[in-house]
Amino acid sequence: MWSFVSNKGNKQWVWLALDVNSREIVGVYIGTRSRSGAYGLWQSLPPVYKQCAVCYTDFWSA
Repeated sequence: MWSFVSNKGNKQWVWLALDVNSREIVGVYIGTRSRSGAYGLWQSLPPVYKQCAVCYTDFWSA
């Protein structure tokens, strides 16, 4: 999901990590759609979720 700040040239992507059982948001990162954005989401996860995380993608290039 993305939005923009100030103008449409400043896109900001919203990265979310959800717990499949509770449907709670367990991680969030707002920034670019890049490898560093994916890493930012990974860093926002609590350690217990990093042990068994499964990632799904839309296969767009980062």
